[in-house]
Amino acid sequence: MTYKSLVPMLYTEHIDETIAFFTTHLDFVCGEKNDSWNWAALHKDHVEIMLAKPNSHVSFVKPIFTGSFYLKVDDVNTLWNRLKDTVSVCYELEEFEWGMREFAIYDNNGYVIQIGQEIV
Repeated sequence: MTYKSLVPMLYTEHIDETIAFFTTHLDFVCGEKNDSWNWAALHKDHVEIMLAKPNSHVSFVKPIFTGSFYLKVDDVNTLWNRLKDTVSVCYELEEFEWGMREFAIYDNNGYVIQIGQEIV
């Protein structure tokens, strides 16, 4: 058996606003949206994210995730300069001893999105 991919499903009460955040700020494309399912699928290059309004099978009070979503990019400086004044910043662009130059932002739901590039 081979695992093919891992696609996060982000729960949100605000699907349209979340689509707008990812398409406006991070250049994702909304490839599919189904209002009757309260669901959408976004993609950018090799990254996929699904959005859904929680259904009755899931206990949901507010968006919560005890980690972050880490996006590896090939030009972290350009993305930082474009985003730093338009989104809520978790931490600013910096270089880390593990060989990454990265920063982190919050999406409209409060999820942490780290964005980094390997230092060469």
